[in-house]
Amino acid sequence: MNPLADIRIISLEQYGAGPFGSVHLADLGAEVIKVEDPRVGGDVGRYVPPYGEGEDSLFFETFNRNKQSISLDISTPAGREVFEELVKNADAVYSNLRGDVPEKIGITYDQLKHLNPAIVCCSLTGFGMTGPRKNEPGYDYVLQGLAGWMDLTGEPDGPPTKSGLSLVDFSGGYVAALALMAGLHAARRDGVGMDCDVSLYDTAMSMLTYPATWHLNAGYTPTRTRHSAHPSLVPFQAFEAKDGWFVVGCAKEKFWARLAATVGHPEWAEEGSRFATFALRQQHQAELTALLEEIFVTRTVDDWLSQFYPAGVPCGPINDVPSALKEPHTVARDLLVTTEHPRFGQLTQVASPVRVGSEKPSYVRAPLRNEHAQRVLREVAGFDAEKIAQLQAAGAFGAAALDPHPDGTETVAAAR
Repeated sequence: MNPLADIRIISLEQYGAGPFGSVHLADLGAEVIKVEDPRVGGDVGRYVPPYGEGEDSLFFETFNRNKQSISLDISTPAGREVFEELVKNADAVYSNLRGDVPEKIGITYDQLKHLNPAIVCCSLTGFGMTGPRKNEPGYDYVLQGLAGWMDLTGEPDGPPTKSGLSLVDFSGGYVAALALMAGLHAARRDGVGMDCDVSLYDTAMSMLTYPATWHLNAGYTPTRTRHSAHPSLVPFQAFEAKDGWFVVGCAKEKFWARLAATVGHPEWAEEGSRFATFALRQQHQAELTALLEEIFVTRTVDDWLSQFYPAGVPCGPINDVPSALKEPHTVARDLLVTTEHPRFGQLTQVASPVRVGSEKPSYVRAPLRNEHAQRVLREVAGFDAEKIAQLQAAGAFGAAALDPHPDGTETVAAAR
């Protein structure tokens, strides 16, 4: 049995951060049922360009494999009735909405505990469910600026720079998944559920880590560093070789001794040298960096790496994305997985890094919108055909057709 095969999550998720958090739970076997609002065409991620057609996009596929989908308008009495039946038979309600929305639409613990006292309600919002910014929408780019990340990123004489990836969104997803699992553990132990108030803002601020500690306790002001140099460890940065760039770092004194010997200057690491210790190398950073740059630019990246690897010096090439995906270690770690899609054919994407036990997870493409309506309504909510027809007539599912194909699969006839 998959590690989370006994977990059922009702998810009102959209776009990136929320679905990114729950996809790791789905990969571990959790039953993640996406509730998609038919009034807006479901999860907006279905329509993110450039690689998409209709309600299918490669963006959506990335964050929603191994999940199920039902179109449900919980703003209607009939839709709310369906939602509440799902809550009665679930372990968690998961969402990523604006901070004031969970309470407005009735998905907090206090609003659902009468249905299921052990339900865990995990809300990943931009700014949290309290505080002066709780009503503001939170997006990764905005948060990277607000939390000081962009001020730290880029060359010293360049503009503030965003990370090349949506790291606040993705980190927030991980934090939400962790919070949800902690909540589920406590709920199963105690029989009482709770709210999990997770925010992108909190996540971004917490990731300031030791620079924040240095500032709060010693008055340190973080600044951008040349060639992405570490703020205290020298050398630990990007260096230019004859044909490209690579990273080399000395996080321990033994690594510095190995590097110094490899570049032909073992005396730099000997006692009495102006570069002998962490503190001395930081004090003489400009001088040492200039000396290393003169040496490294004389040979190719591969030449240097072929010497540093056997010497035990931490290093690596600065790959572009295609090169990273072709790295032998990427393949050896089974980080590329495939699914079959009715529009795109065979799709390849990056696997979840969350590994539990020795069994490899299986992967199924992201759901078509409303694809699992019949199964969810019958097996999870417990409705019969007559009841489903009544709910359909009452507008619970928007314009979505719920008639199964003769082979048992379901149509997806909802118009955006």
